[in-house]
Amino acid sequence: MCGRYNLIATGQQIMDHFRLLSLPSHNPDYNIPPGQKILAVVQLEDGSNKAVNLYWGLIPSWSKASANTQIPSSHLINARAETLTEKPSFKNAYRHRRCLIPATGFFEWQTTETGKKPYHIHKQDNGLFALAGLWEHWEHNQETIYSCTIITTVADAKIAPIHDRMPVVITPDDYNSWLSKKITVIEMADFLAADAYREMQVTPIGSRVNNPLHNDESCLS
Repeated sequence: MCGRYNLIATGQQIMDHFRLLSLPSHNPDYNIPPGQKILAVVQLEDGSNKAVNLYWGLIPSWSKASANTQIPSSHLINARAETLTEKPSFKNAYRHRRCLIPATGFFEWQTTETGKKPYHIHKQDNGLFALAGLWEHWEHNQETIYSCTIITTVADAKIAPIHDRMPVVITPDDYNSWLSKKITVIEMADFLAADAYREMQVTPIGSRVNNPLHNDESCLS
């Protein structure tokens, strides 16, 4: 799964990497938990890309619950790549509402005899990359919420010793294609299977990151 990540790049670095003209208010965040607004890149109807804030914890468009009970929606923070075309919560978003979630690393916990040990998974140069996501537009009784989920897949040989799942990473060459409304389900499956972890590094870190209220550079060491 992917239940925590970080985005410590500057606003200008994010705009340059994703070729954006503007960005919502942004501060480096070392420890991002579900249930709050996060930065995502979506494609507009005119084909241009835009950075927006979405709640992390997808709310299906057909949900009848109130916003107060839906946020945080921690049970839909992840979507399994293997069942995206089957699950009612995700299949329409998979076809029509994909997004990129900018990140500079994510955290995973390995279960050991002495407890759970945290790891930081990041690029060797600590640069930006994009997690594959889906977003939804939910309306009920004059309430409107835009939310998202992160797609996960079976862990590769690098991540498997820590956890059996890992978030799908979209390579820069595929950013626009992943967001495009013109590609087919078969083409989208290729992005989910792409090997984007070759540049990733797995670093053991201390327990400070375990508390989602901790949000500083020491979460990475």
